Amino acid sequence: MAVAVVSLVLIAGGLIALQRLDPGGSPRGEPAADLAAGSVLQLRQDSPGSPVRSLEVPLGAGSSAVPLQRSAAGAVSSEMSTTRFSMLGLTWRGRGTPVIVVRTHRIGGGWSGWRRAPEMEDRPAHEGDPSLRATDAMWVGASDGVRVRVKKGRAKQLQLTLIDPGTLPSDRTATPERRSTRPTRAPEPHLYSRKAWGADPTWRNGTGRYIRKIRQVHIHHTATPNNYAPEDVPALLRGMYRYHTKTLGWFDIAYNFLIDRFGRIWVGRSGGATKPVRGAHTLGFNHESVGVAVIGRFGRQAPPRQAIRAIVRLAAWKLDAYGGHPRGTVVVRSQGSDRYPTGTRVRLPVIDGHRDTNETSCPGQRLYNLLPEIRRRAAKRVHRYDP
Repeated sequence: MAVAVVSLVLIAGGLIALQRLDPGGSPRGEPAADLAAGSVLQLRQDSPGSPVRSLEVPLGAGSSAVPLQRSAAGAVSSEMSTTRFSMLGLTWRGRGTPVIVVRTHRIGGGWSGWRRAPEMEDRPAHEGDPSLRATDAMWVGASDGVRVRVKKGRAKQLQLTLIDPGTLPSDRTATPERRSTRPTRAPEPHLYSRKAWGADPTWRNGTGRYIRKIRQVHIHHTATPNNYAPEDVPALLRGMYRYHTKTLGWFDIAYNFLIDRFGRIWVGRSGGATKPVRGAHTLGFNHESVGVAVIGRFGRQAPPRQAIRAIVRLAAWKLDAYGGHPRGTVVVRSQGSDRYPTGTRVRLPVIDGHRDTNETSCPGQRLYNLLPEIRRRAAKRVHRYDP
């Protein structure tokens, strides 16, 4: 009986699966962690014409997996050399909450320190595989090396996703769509379309859904450093979109809208920016709300005033279209979250933070502290335009 063998390459003190071979030496399939050029993990184009390249790398046991070496500090991979990437994420299965840390090698620089990969807390109830656990998609900047360590706990079927969103000429020249309609309610703010950030429509899984009425605005943040440049934002959205759809199997990018630190509002999930599109942003509370993510981390650093102004304008527009009151409260029946079991009736602010519905620190304390101001300003804007 023919027995498959594994060709291995030594890289930085560890063994990496190069390519499975049949007894005759020819390639057998195309393993996820294929090392096609020496000892460098090669990211591959996601679809014809797309600038996005990615690679799924199994970690741990298995013939095509990168081994994890056990030590007193946890289970750690070798230093993996790669082609260019700037975003990564990890998925696994099993109970418990493992502590996973990563370090990356910057192109033209050195290795970063170890950084914790935060477990994803924004997820849908009816999209993808509910047994799949994941970290947030982490923006790490232009890199060509990575190392992973499971510092605490265990993660079965651990897999690393590397994403290079690539570049498009429009990344530096994106402009918002402009509408000439005269507002009778709070006006629509300037929006940057999905086309402006290069969303590939072929990546969507299944069919989008709509809700009856928008009663809430949930505010989030992302696992993204706060020092990104304007031209980084479209690429960042492409990477997040790829991770949500192809790695996690969701229908589309989770958030209805995303706001960058420059105050630009980007349309996230497809289905029509003016319509009540159901997002995948707040487990248990997606059915009567719109999800808005501010790109950055705001636990210690306050969000820029431009971003706050954008939240105010976006929230006023979406709520006023359905007669919502930004400073009010509503009673919402949970569809099941880690904080409120299915069927629980919860009174919540109309504009709330993710932590109000789920066990999370999102959207960060410094942004959460500004929600009263956001509610007040959004209400003032609604009152200004209402007849």
